[in-house]
Amino acid sequence: MHELGIVIEIVKTVEDFARKKGVSRIDTLVLQIGELSSIIPRYIESCYPAAVGGTLLQETKLKIEILPGNAICKKCNTVFSLIANNKKCPDCGRNEWEILCGREFNIKEIIAC
Repeated sequence: MHELGIVIEIVKTVEDFARKKGVSRIDTLVLQIGELSSIIPRYIESCYPAAVGGTLLQETKLKIEILPGNAICKKCNTVFSLIANNKKCPDCGRNEWEILCGREFNIKEIIAC
């Protein structure tokens, strides 16, 4: 599970940002995870408490937003969800596409108290 290492790096990044901005308490951390990324949201949620223990984020709520994995069909230019459509264009049925979004992993928002 590489998610623990990722969460530890997020904690370091957020703590560094908070110190630079003079923030002493954070209420909520919002992450965005693309549904096509290699990051598994439930693993992030499960290892979050261990990663934030004893840090500035110890009492912080975690919110995860899932970003859709969209592609554009190279044949008919239809934009569609890869997962919902089993990697085939819903209009022409082809499986020749280019990914537009869904691989992201971002710190979207840090909400201070």
